[in-house]
Amino acid sequence: MAAPRGAGAASPRSDPDSGLIYSQLLQHLVGEHRQPRPLSPTALGAFPAPVKSEEQKMVERAMESCGFKATLACVGGFVLGGAFGIFTAGIDTNVGFDPKDPLRTPTAKEVLKDMGQRGMSYAKNFAIVGAMFSCTECIIESYRGKSDWKNSVLSGCVTGGAIGFRAGLKAGAIGCGGFAAFSAVIDYYLR
Repeated sequence: MAAPRGAGAASPRSDPDSGLIYSQLLQHLVGEHRQPRPLSPTALGAFPAPVKSEEQKMVERAMESCGFKATLACVGGFVLGGAFGIFTAGIDTNVGFDPKDPLRTPTAKEVLKDMGQRGMSYAKNFAIVGAMFSCTECIIESYRGKSDWKNSVLSGCVTGGAIGFRAGLKAGAIGCGGFAAFSAVIDYYLR
């Protein structure tokens, strides 16, 4: 007669050491002897990131400072404003036009001079607005301790109000509302 399956080998329930092995295994998995693995981004499927050096951390702090952001916005505004000014001067039919002699055709030198003047004027204005907006946004973000859409809306209101206030209180209120709305729309599409 054939022996029953598993006969001759001790079953786990009948083996007195199996309870000891099971409890040791349990201690290593969830008990006091458990060795926690350090959580790394690669374990969650992210790309491995090397540890940053002190120089890299210092550069990051400098790039996130209000001064750097204001300088970057000023330079970016200057370049964008200059390009916008040259573009608008290029499509304006009155560039180089002399009101004293309306029949005279302006020379290329006069047209280029007017384009340069308009480009420089726009560049200065855009640079000032960019620096004002960036400074106020950074100051508001530092004060609030949060980085969300409210910072850009508040800084848009402050910037627009300051620019419009030169023309009066009503113009300042309209500038505040207009810049705040524009900042909210831009922030909505960029985030």
